[in-house]
Amino acid sequence: MVARGSGGSTLLAVLLAMAMFVLVVDTSLMNVSISSVVRDLDATVSGVQSAIALEALVSAAFILIGSKVGDLIGRKRAYVLGLLGYAVGALSMVFARDLTAIIICWAVIGGLGASLLLPAMQSLIHGNFCGDQQKKAYALVGAAAGIAAAIGPLLGGFITTYLSWRVGFLLEVVVIAAVLSGIGMVRDAPYTGPRTVDAVGAVLSVLGMGGIVLGILVWQEGGEAVGALIAFGAAAMAALAYWLRGRSRRNLPALIDADLFRSPAFRYGISGQLLQQITLGGLMIVLPIYLQMVLEYTAMHAGLSLAPLSLTTFGVALLAGRRAGKRRPSRVIQAGFALLAVGVAVLIPIVPHAEHGWQLALPLAVGGCGLGLLVSQLNNYTLGPVSDERVSEAAGVNSAGGSFGLSFGLAFAGAIMLATLSLTFTDKAANSTVLPPADQQRVAAALEEDAQIMSNTQVEQLLTTEPPAVQDEIVRINTEARPLALQVALLIPLLAALLGLANSFRMTRIPDPQPRETGGEMIFG
Repeated sequence: MVARGSGGSTLLAVLLAMAMFVLVVDTSLMNVSISSVVRDLDATVSGVQSAIALEALVSAAFILIGSKVGDLIGRKRAYVLGLLGYAVGALSMVFARDLTAIIICWAVIGGLGASLLLPAMQSLIHGNFCGDQQKKAYALVGAAAGIAAAIGPLLGGFITTYLSWRVGFLLEVVVIAAVLSGIGMVRDAPYTGPRTVDAVGAVLSVLGMGGIVLGILVWQEGGEAVGALIAFGAAAMAALAYWLRGRSRRNLPALIDADLFRSPAFRYGISGQLLQQITLGGLMIVLPIYLQMVLEYTAMHAGLSLAPLSLTTFGVALLAGRRAGKRRPSRVIQAGFALLAVGVAVLIPIVPHAEHGWQLALPLAVGGCGLGLLVSQLNNYTLGPVSDERVSEAAGVNSAGGSFGLSFGLAFAGAIMLATLSLTFTDKAANSTVLPPADQQRVAAALEEDAQIMSNTQVEQLLTTEPPAVQDEIVRINTEARPLALQVALLIPLLAALLGLANSFRMTRIPDPQPRETGGEMIFG
């Protein structure tokens, strides 16, 4: 099934790409505006960071349900509802007066919108395109993600610095309105399979993915029962796998078809998507905080400093989509993870010594080239061979892997960063020969209550009543503790990139999946 006419096909692909643009730019804008949001709403870095992670968590926890909802109500309708959910989230950022509104509307409602939008969008690509047209549509959507990654930090930084971060989210609403104005061009991709709702599978999917990341968020906020929450989530995921296999053996409808995972290419593609997003999530929480809280950059300068990463992602994704030719997708993916790992590895020793954002440009550009190669290949590698009938489930799993990986990367890297900061700062304060015991205890208590990365200027403002010697000592400790915390946090995206590289070697040992040319069974080469 191919979209009507080349002009209609191109315009339809552009509409779908614009929807992807909103998804990606939303997170970029939020990350680059962290310090401004904290200041304007009188919030904490960890609080805003939790909202960012929660949005990704909600979309990950409900995305399998979202794909099934799309089957039941129509994928086009799910696509529209997802866009409207994102519009509500963006509007909440425009009018928010406290963090609660952001958590409810942007993180929860926006996250639910993403859980509907992502699988529905990928299903509509399958329902409106086929063969080479489908490849081009995936390439355009991938390029849109690259454009959003490039424009998000720059546009967000410019608007936040010279206008307000709220204006950026208002522009998101304008883009969503433009997408919805052309919804008549989108043809629905009907689902003819069983319409029974697998309530048990749905509940287990929410408990499993939600429990693991919730445990990390609780740890990040200094809560208790972290191990119990993570263990509960892992147990729920194991129970989900057992439940799905049992439903498959008895030929009963399930939340997702467990037979999808019989294909090695599908399993490796999902794993690659997960690890790519963990890497990206880790970088996108650590780097903006480093630039704004350590180098004390404005949001504009932070966006410019991140431009080498985002612009090379866009450029390489576009180039690889056009020039990959007969190169094996698995080899392109392998090169992408290798470049990404090298870029992150080179960043780690630079962090303590960098005095300017441009000193990060080369490793960021290398990492961006790797991300560009991955963006251009992974979705098509995983979903290209899937039939229209099964694509919603496959797209749900693919999107769940990506969303879960992003939320995990954001939460885990952020938690590691704050935990390392707290331990390092407390240790250095305890070993200080300048700070009196009372000040040492006060520092430890303050960090236990609300550990967060602070600029030296912010620290100095909090210490105006302290003696000069105490002020200088705490600033010195803060200066030494922050880079170490950030270095340790960067180990999370580095490890994910290395695991992705190892996974790519498994990809190269099997035949690459062949694109679907007609409806029918899933085809893997």
